Amino acid sequence: MDLKLEGKAAIVTGASKGIGKAVAVALALEGCRVAICARDRESLGAAEKEIRDRGGEVFSASIDMTKPDEIKRFVGETTDRFRTVHILVNNVGSVGNPADFETLTDEDWLTLFELNVMSAVRITRLCLPFMKRQKWGRIINISSESGVQPDPFMPHYNATKACLINLTKSLSKAYGSDNILVNSVSPAFIMTPLVEDMMAERAKIKGITADEAISEFLRVNRPNIVLGRPGTIEETAAVVVFLASERASFVTGSNYRVDGGSVASV
Repeated sequence: MDLKLEGKAAIVTGASKGIGKAVAVALALEGCRVAICARDRESLGAAEKEIRDRGGEVFSASIDMTKPDEIKRFVGETTDRFRTVHILVNNVGSVGNPADFETLTDEDWLTLFELNVMSAVRITRLCLPFMKRQKWGRIINISSESGVQPDPFMPHYNATKACLINLTKSLSKAYGSDNILVNSVSPAFIMTPLVEDMMAERAKIKGITADEAISEFLRVNRPNIVLGRPGTIEETAAVVVFLASERASFVTGSNYRVDGGSVASV
């Protein structure tokens, strides 16, 4: 299927590894010119090299997405190179301090909202004028299963992901007349490098194999994943790329759950 993405200019935040990197690679393989950012220079450089080695056009910048001036600089440098922005994937984020509700401080809450929510607000605000002017845009916010089916732990993370889904719906209503389509994607238990490290640590503590740790985690924490396995970053990226494409031209304001059936509600 021709997704009609050749030559489109895309920004993917938090793209040095995991889902963000997989999205950037997939967009580049479809012919997009891709701008990626993250804080870790080494991982970012490796991601840029991989995209370039696979024939993609890519620009990268090491920035802190909690700093408005750095976001502005990144968008400015991107549009200087690509002249515009067609696609924005707001992927950057963190799970924050994994403490329970009573232990979490105001700073824990505010810090996570700065990274998970305000980064998306700020960069979207900068990209919208380009999309409005060309009457074509795609904004995809990477949320989480926890945004619609929250866990009893990490309430601040769950709240930020719910906020992104709500923001998605609001923006879709505000900019649909400009042919700017806004959707969110909510993965569940995807085998990112972070999750792999978590499972390895869990296996070490319990004296079991990594595969056994994954099986145990699924049984205890994600019993509703009917496919019975973790998802992959590529499976998540495939949905994002579809939503970024011309083939999704009548899809906006939706939340796509890439969760193996984990969310129990309709």
